[in-house]
Amino acid sequence: MTSRPGRAPGPEVDALIIGAGLSGLVAARQLLAAGLSVRVLDKGRSVGGRLATRRMAGAVVDHGAQFFTVRGPSLSAQVDDWTSRGLVRVWCNGFDGDDGHPRYIGTAGMNSLAKDLAARVDIRVPSMAVATRFDDLGHWEVTTDDGTVHRSASLLSTAPVPQSFSLVFESVEGLPREVFDADYDRTLGLLVVLDGPSAVPPPGGVQHPRPGVAFVADNSLKGISPVPALTVHADPEWSLDRWDADADLVESELHQLAEPFIGQASIVEAQVKRWRFATPRQPWSERCWIDDGTRLVLGGDAFAGPRFEGAWDSGVAAAEAVVTLCRSRR
Repeated sequence: MTSRPGRAPGPEVDALIIGAGLSGLVAARQLLAAGLSVRVLDKGRSVGGRLATRRMAGAVVDHGAQFFTVRGPSLSAQVDDWTSRGLVRVWCNGFDGDDGHPRYIGTAGMNSLAKDLAARVDIRVPSMAVATRFDDLGHWEVTTDDGTVHRSASLLSTAPVPQSFSLVFESVEGLPREVFDADYDRTLGLLVVLDGPSAVPPPGGVQHPRPGVAFVADNSLKGISPVPALTVHADPEWSLDRWDADADLVESELHQLAEPFIGQASIVEAQVKRWRFATPRQPWSERCWIDDGTRLVLGGDAFAGPRFEGAWDSGVAAAEAVVTLCRSRR
């Protein structure tokens, strides 16, 4: 849905969420269940963030998060629901042997789980927040790149913390510098569609198989692609060293990293992917950060941990905080 330019006379929603990644979507669902009105803004063309799935040359390729594990009850309940509807299944119980922890995947790719969470949520994409203001009436105003001003009683940002900081630092005192000074690891990746089987062994995933490589997945062995296709993620050090290098050189060196996993097959199509905010290096100790005075909440994988379940738990905690703030205002 695309919003119309113009300024509403009062708060349009109880909660405005910046970021339609996993944390933002989970929070939106929780807030709707609590009876609050919600709107989500995201600069991307679709929802999901790192829950990203691409279709190319007949292949289906997960190019962000490859799988997730479950430890806590909140995500476990959702997985039970997804499993009952055929949306998730177990890929394997480890890549170097059975460690007893199932690795779950979306049966139609990881982005399908984001789309399921986004159902019936008011989401505006692409809609990039470029400025925020906490006005004299105690409302948040968020201006997007098309000039629209969205007004809400509370604001939840699940964007990477440097982006959140740049949006809200003029409106909120006491922002914890130790959170916003924390950096993220970067990831360079290569997606490769092949004309035959790859050299990746079953079950189709390999962790740290060689210097410079963090993970390799064969999306066909994984069970989501009808044709062989690889996702190759370079490790953080390799990615940082080449982040600002010439694009052609980066692609050539990524192909060299991927070569042992391609085997005897030939490449049908290849694409380079770049994740600037891939993994927070030092997550905040709490699941979210709250400013009572402005009803601002910050969440995301930089708070509860970089894994799928960390982002999930932060979204739940952030929603609980927003509900409390909104109800105390009434």
